[in-house]
Amino acid sequence: MPMFRRIQVSLVAATAVIAGLATPALAQSGCELKIGSMGPMSGGGAQWGLAMDGAARMAAAEVNAEGGLKVGDRKCHVTVVAYDSKYTADGAAAGSNALAAEGIHFIIGPVGAPEATGIKPILGRNQQIAWNGSYAKDAVTTRYPLMFHLGPGPGGWADSVIKEALKHWKIQSVALIAPNDQGGTDIVTVDEVAYKDNGVKTTSEYYQRGTTNFAPIITRVLATNPDAVDTASSPPGDAGVIVKQLRLAGFKGPIGRNGGPGTEEILRVSGGMDVLKDFYWYAGPPDTPEARVIDADYKKLLGKDQTFGASLWGDLPGARMTLKAISVAGTIDDVQKVAEVLRHLPVDDPNLGKGVWSGQKQFGIAQELMYPFGVGIIKDGKEVGVTRVEPKL
Repeated sequence: MPMFRRIQVSLVAATAVIAGLATPALAQSGCELKIGSMGPMSGGGAQWGLAMDGAARMAAAEVNAEGGLKVGDRKCHVTVVAYDSKYTADGAAAGSNALAAEGIHFIIGPVGAPEATGIKPILGRNQQIAWNGSYAKDAVTTRYPLMFHLGPGPGGWADSVIKEALKHWKIQSVALIAPNDQGGTDIVTVDEVAYKDNGVKTTSEYYQRGTTNFAPIITRVLATNPDAVDTASSPPGDAGVIVKQLRLAGFKGPIGRNGGPGTEEILRVSGGMDVLKDFYWYAGPPDTPEARVIDADYKKLLGKDQTFGASLWGDLPGARMTLKAISVAGTIDDVQKVAEVLRHLPVDDPNLGKGVWSGQKQFGIAQELMYPFGVGIIKDGKEVGVTRVEPKL
């Protein structure tokens, strides 16, 4: 079963749990809560899927360190089961069914639009709450009320990213590169509007997921002589290769990323700051002392460094809120009751601060978390900094 692996997360009495065996604390409480994590945990989008899994593990570890999650008069030990949905609709649908077979009603994930498309129609049948991180135009809808959204897409922040970039570079034209599925086309169309609203002309190129040689696409892109290139929603691993091949082909302009966090992986794959050179991007949650506490706590609780950057910071609130909703609802089985409690929880994370439930305007349903976010700039191979932008409906 290469796609399906169990991840047990336990810090009760600082004792590791062997899969399938209960700790003394669990045996006494008689309550185990399994939650799922889902996303691409292999391939170009692996950083996003593994960050989702890391967020689920950390949220579980936090409550387990307190003796378990209070549900009614019980303390429930929380474990995590991970599923690699491989950034596909079929993978996410199969994952939902596999997790349902294990009695799992709560899923942190999936990540992308193809996965969200695959899982949404079966959440009701499987009685599961899920959180997707996609930037699809239908990331959440009234038709599928058990789907929640971890944060806004480019419609919520692309304009801010572009305006910040225009302070640093003269950009009159941009070429966008993204996968040729809903996870790419939805984001590009939103990005195009944001660029045009700021007086920037756009062209776009799409590629098949799994592509490793982007030379033909880059040749077509450079033929349009753009001032900037935007990797949009290309997974971080793909974006790193695109950046590297753009620079090798002689492109010297700024490169943007109006498609989600992942700068650390892009830097690693592309070859570092000297290659990336000039870069602007949506940075996710701002890099603050409070946010960095997450990294320290992750290492304390899980015994290793978190290597997912702001991706994990952005995924963690949804995992925490899910467990809180279960506790407030007082049930691990009544999914509808938990969902109703979740919709009315205040958006106030101990590390990210106060946010809002957004999405009513775009989706017709306010089931999208929105916290302050950052816009990052790298110029001449040096990080200029990240500008903080406050959330608004």
